[in-house]
Formats: sequence, C-alpha cells, structure tokens
Amino acid sequence: MRLTFDKNPITLLFCIIWSIIAYFFIIFDVNNLFRIILSIPIIIFIPGHMLICALFPTKKTDKGIDFTERIALSLGLSLAIVPIFGIILNYTRWGFELGPIILTLEVFILIIGSIAVFRWYQTPPSNRFTITINIALPKHENRFDKTLTGILVMTVIIALILVVYAAITPKEIEKFTEFYYTASGGIGNDYPRDIIAGENTSIIIGIANHEYKTINYTVEVWLVNQTTIYNQTLNNNKTVYNNLWFMNKINVTLEHTPINLVENWTRQWEYNYIFNITHLGDFRLVFLLYTHSTPAYSRDTDYIEIADEKINSDHTTAYRDIYLNLKVV
Repeated sequence: MRLTFDKNPITLLFCIIWSIIAYFFIIFDVNNLFRIILSIPIIIFIPGHMLICALFPTKKTDKGIDFTERIALSLGLSLAIVPIFGIILNYTRWGFELGPIILTLEVFILIIGSIAVFRWYQTPPSNRFTITINIALPKHENRFDKTLTGILVMTVIIALILVVYAAITPKEIEKFTEFYYTASGGIGNDYPRDIIAGENTSIIIGIANHEYKTINYTVEVWLVNQTTIYNQTLNNNKTVYNNLWFMNKINVTLEHTPINLVENWTRQWEYNYIFNITHLGDFRLVFLLYTHSTPAYSRDTDYIEIADEKINSDHTTAYRDIYLNLKVV
C-alpha cells in the first residue's frame, strides 16, 4: 500500500505548524517534558529542512536531491544554523537567552518556510518533491541503500537521545550567598577603623540569598585579639590568638532571590549592627555566616580554646566569613 502526498507540501506545512505550537509551549513554559519533545525538531531538523526545501523544491533530478540526502542535509544544516543564531544573539543587547533564540528560530522558519512553500507550488507537479509512504517493507533496495538508510536512522536516534538527555539532565546551577558589610549610611568605604572604648559604633551587614531555596541564616559576631609572629625556621608568618570574645548573634530567614545582571544591583537584606568594645588594643571583628542554627555563647567568656577552629579561615566551619580590623583607644 502506497500513500502519496502530491497536492500540498505536507512536510513543510507540518513543520510550520509544529514550530508555531512549540513556540507557544516554550515561551509560556508549559509542561516541561512535552515542551522538550516539541523543541527537539526545532533544534535538530526543522530549520535545515526549510532551507533545503527552499533550495531544492524538486525531486531527485539533475537539480534535485533524493529523500536520504534531504534528511541528512536537514539534520546537518539545523545543527549548524542554531549555534550560529546563538553566537550572533550573544553580541546583541538581547543576549544568549531562551526567548530571543526561540523567536529568532521561529522567524527564520516562517520566512524560509514561506519561500519553500512558494517555490514548491511554482515547480511543475511532475518535478515536485513529494512524500510517498510505502507501508510494505522495501524488497528491491540494494546493499548500499540499506547501509546508508541504517546509518541515517542510527544517526537520528543518537541525535535524539543526546538532545533529550541534555534537556532533561539537571543543570549545574551556580548557587551562592552574598555576605558583605558596608559603612553605616552606605557612604563609600568609610568603615570604622579607630574607635573609642565603650562608644557605640555601627556597621551595616548585608546578605543576599542566591541558593535557589529558602535558608535560615545565622550570623555570629566575634572579637579576636591576635598577634602575627614571623617564624624564621619555617620562613612564614604564624598567627597567635590571644583572646576571643563572643559579641552577638543575628538570625534571619531569606528566600531565594534571582541574580539580575541587567538592572542595577539591589539589596535583599541589610542590618545596622551597633556594637561597642571596652577592651583596648588592636582587634579583628569577625562576622561568621552559617546556613543553620548554632550553639549559644556567653559574652563574658574568653573562648580562646576554640579560636583556631572558629575563626581561622582554613579551619572554620562557617559558610562565609568577613572581618574588620579595628584599633580601640
């Protein structure tokens, strides 16, 4: 049984309709798995097929190509066209984003597809490329044609598997937390450096959650008195911790906030931390950020015995740590 579609360019019309439906599914983020299935032909087949049909609307003649060559060229050209559009868009103000790429491909498919349909109808019916479906198994294919068909089928299957795998495999998303301090009032780098003992001083602590989940943050504030000693034998500096006092603990729960690389940076959470130090000398005010709750500490205890594991950047269990050097007079 043979089915021949010679009245209309069935493959072109089908590809155009498919691309329009897929466009709306992709843009409106409808049903992830179904969206992936619809988008695969747009990436690996439809753009190239439209271009091939626009260039070769005729069947196998001295000016045409056969079905196998048409499919192979459609796959190859599609896999070349899509990256080219991505590279071009990357140098425009729209950037390498899903929306502009899909819109560009859709415009390309509609324009080239319209040209291909027009050329197909302008071609004499006897010379048009048509689709014939033979339900019976072919009996007269030579060995070369069978081998070429097998290679083509395997290539298509492998390409589909790779595209589906890349689409459904979870992406490695960059996750991080911004942890910073700034001068009270947000005036440049005018941080407190020399302060008077017992006098209230303030600094702003800021956190921004880009971890793709809600996190209960804990900020611990510690005051450390440390000395740097040069070791002549080892030819390096060694830090000696003299005192470590617990100053404060701040708890805050923050939801994920997207990273915005286009608009101006905005603050998610900031806290005006007010402190006073009664000890005299040179100190380091250390801010430790944890993504979980931490034990309670006393402000009247010198925790020198845990100084190395608490505030040493090589040993600390804190998720993030920042510090401010102070001189108290």
